[in-house]
Amino acid sequence: MVSVVHSSPISVMGTDNAPERMTSMRPSGLPTTLLNVPISPVKTLSFETLPDAHKSASTIVSPTDSVFTASTMVSPTSDSFHVDFQLKDPRNPINYSWLRKWCITLVVCAFNGITSPATPSFAMSMSSMMQDLNCTRFQTTVAYCLYSLGFGIVPLFTSALSEEVGRRPIYLASAFLGAMCNVLAALSKNIQTIMVARVLGGAFASTGAILVGGTIADIWEPEERGLPMAVFSMVSMVTTGLGSIISAWLELDPHLQWRWIQRIQAIVQGAYFLLSLLIMEETRSQIILRRIAKKLCKETGDDRYRARGEETRPKLSAMIKISCTRPIMFVLTEPIVTSICIWVFFMSGVLYVQIGSVSGVFKHIYHFNVGQSGLVFITVIVGSVLGLFANFYQDVLYRKYVSQKGPEARLYIACLVALLLPTSIFIYAWTADPRIFWMWPVVGLSIFMFCSFVSYQVVFIYLADCYGPMASSALAGQGLARNMGSFGFPLFSHIMFKKLTYKWANAIFGGIALILIPVPFALFLYGPSLRKRSTMCSQLMQAEEKPTIESRDGEP
Repeated sequence: MVSVVHSSPISVMGTDNAPERMTSMRPSGLPTTLLNVPISPVKTLSFETLPDAHKSASTIVSPTDSVFTASTMVSPTSDSFHVDFQLKDPRNPINYSWLRKWCITLVVCAFNGITSPATPSFAMSMSSMMQDLNCTRFQTTVAYCLYSLGFGIVPLFTSALSEEVGRRPIYLASAFLGAMCNVLAALSKNIQTIMVARVLGGAFASTGAILVGGTIADIWEPEERGLPMAVFSMVSMVTTGLGSIISAWLELDPHLQWRWIQRIQAIVQGAYFLLSLLIMEETRSQIILRRIAKKLCKETGDDRYRARGEETRPKLSAMIKISCTRPIMFVLTEPIVTSICIWVFFMSGVLYVQIGSVSGVFKHIYHFNVGQSGLVFITVIVGSVLGLFANFYQDVLYRKYVSQKGPEARLYIACLVALLLPTSIFIYAWTADPRIFWMWPVVGLSIFMFCSFVSYQVVFIYLADCYGPMASSALAGQGLARNMGSFGFPLFSHIMFKKLTYKWANAIFGGIALILIPVPFALFLYGPSLRKRSTMCSQLMQAEEKPTIESRDGEP
């Protein structure tokens, strides 16, 4: 570390291009090279030499032509000043107060909460929609599925936008445009307009929802992210259940039905948009630093101030190209990602099938009305609560065995899910019979929802542990697979139910789940060897080891 003496929380470090009042100093007791880059003399600038510096306290500003700070060397690139946060800077999102962090966390989780009910609520309103618009079951099913298509594909193109404009504008734009899509659906005169509104609604919902994990990473330290991520998943699942229950009772009222379901969703998203205007904050540190640098340029009249990493930031077009191609490359070339994608593709597809089948199963077999069928979605809430406690226990197992198993210590609960998944599907399939009490298929659904909740959490954290800086691409790949399953399965499930009955159609899904049981067990047992053979993981391990080796080689 280099100690720089200065008379305020702000310092400017540089070389020969610095003002004359700088005095030269060289770190003592340090090697002449670090990371194979020569160390140049470092000069300090007192507080008085930087005009209006008192207006930008707690910011580190350094010329990028030769900087040695926090044991990192930046080689000569250009004549500009490098703006960065100092330790404990209150403007750095990671240093926000506990209360402020939770306010931001709950607001961004609420975005996912208002978009999650879009699919099950649509499923509950399909009957009145077919009557009102004079359309077929298949047409409404296509509209039902198109939401997932927009949700899965569009983020490949839009995920890089936060690098350019920040997170807050994307949240606000997504909430506003999502509300407009619900208005469009509510005013539709034909099913084709509904289809357009659905695919656009999924696109806007996904653009905001994919940022939630990044926002949590912006403000919470790695060891603190477990609870916020659990809250994120919990909000998503619970609102799915509540939205389905409310929509079912709206569908039951002949004066409300599908149009009012869409109107209420538009009202909720509009209210969220207005609330976000007041509460939502920018949390991407690079965007905040860019604003600070721009302010310094304006205050000092010197346009050489640049945010950290600004010179090396790729163009937006290059970032979009990477975000579109790298996730697909991970799915096709990385065995770990491929295995998980197959697993979540099936699980998500069956989840959408089960959500769509609830109304039919309990209406035709148990003679429930639409409102009573909607109450079955309490299973989503029950499964989520059980999954939350299971994830807490998984965290205990992880801390106990991570030193022995590495990232695979995240998979203990996933192995349990692999066994429970086919069990839950078979219970739902074989107990959906008028001679059997209706509570038994509800039990099967509860176990299935538990599996869905837990698998989402486990897959997210496991891939993040395996791929580190490239985890976003791996997660985007599994997200694409998950949404393609949600899009594809309901398109043919209705025909399966009609030809085979609910019992035998669901039994086929249970048989496929039996075949997929080995997936998490194989990753648990052979994950380390798969990572060693993985090109991406090998590069990451080499990158992690290289600084340590080079640092030791340079020790005096």
